[in-house]
Amino acid sequence: MSNCKSSTIKGGESYNNQMNLLTNFNTAYPRVKALTWLGLVFSLLNLCACITPYHIEVVQGNFVSSEQVQALRPGMTRNQVREILGTPLITSPFHADRWDYAFTIRRTGTQPQHRKLSVFFKVDQFERIESDDLPSESEFAARIDTQKINTSKLPRLEATEKELSAYKAKPQPAQPSDSDSAPASMNYPPLEKSRY
Repeated sequence: MSNCKSSTIKGGESYNNQMNLLTNFNTAYPRVKALTWLGLVFSLLNLCACITPYHIEVVQGNFVSSEQVQALRPGMTRNQVREILGTPLITSPFHADRWDYAFTIRRTGTQPQHRKLSVFFKVDQFERIESDDLPSESEFAARIDTQKINTSKLPRLEATEKELSAYKAKPQPAQPSDSDSAPASMNYPPLEKSRY
């Protein structure tokens, strides 16, 4: 005889009878139990596959466009070159006549971009450059733009004559002229009392 007292639960079935049904279900239907667990695991894996980690955008260095390089002229001073290209990423005390500019961008959905540019000086004046193929500013912007705009959902930004006529200005009631109203008093009390 069991130590558990047979207590009545919902539906008039005893606790022991419900436990027996549960035990019989688990032993009689092992495939159902296995499929239930398999379905649960599969659902969790699908949920995990939907969650993607956030990838930060990494921008390093100075972007130098082909327009900026075209603005350089031989004989420019270091300050003039710095105003056009910005501060160099690398200036070496061992190569005082050389400035190096490097640029790298990694953005989700696009290929990483790497660019290098070296500026050479002779007696503190710009002499020449060595660089990778540099894009123009518009080409660079087009390469990193990953957002596609759905133009079919944009609102129409012009109104027809019929729509404009619905918003015609209503005539304003005539306002009294200045000669009809009494002039305002121009006498104001003093802000401070005189100390004298």
